[in-house]
Amino acid sequence: MTAAQEFEAANAKYAASFNKGDLQLPPQRKVAVVACMDARLDTARALGLEEGDAHVIRNAGGRASDALRSIIISQQLLGTREIVIVHHTDCGMLTFTDDAIRVKIRENLHQNADHIAFLPFADLPQGVLEDIRLLKESPLVLHVPITGYIYEVESGKIVKVE
Repeated sequence: MTAAQEFEAANAKYAASFNKGDLQLPPQRKVAVVACMDARLDTARALGLEEGDAHVIRNAGGRASDALRSIIISQQLLGTREIVIVHHTDCGMLTFTDDAIRVKIRENLHQNADHIAFLPFADLPQGVLEDIRLLKESPLVLHVPITGYIYEVESGKIVKVE
């Protein structure tokens, strides 16, 4: 069975008892969460979120610049008024450079990806602070509370970055 087929079976069970079809479009807690796409991070469970609570925007590394379009839409059209950034320990984004992945792409795919910023970082807390700073300095982002955390994949805890 493929993963997609497993998802279809799981969804049939989920939909059979689904009772949240009347949730409103804007997130009830008025928060946008930018988090890494790492499969070890279950954002909803780690942060105590339910369906309808928050916009959760995920990408490699939980990078704010990659999530900017979604943050703007979240704020301007759907009323979010707080942003939370979540990076995590043992992140793959700590393991490479833009140059290294571009070489790999040239070797494996025979393509040039020099126009893509892959946004790796060498220091975990500094990466969180850079993302907070980017959002605070962006003229396209409302001045709202922005908090950054590092999720510890080893313990499940979030640690505030200041």
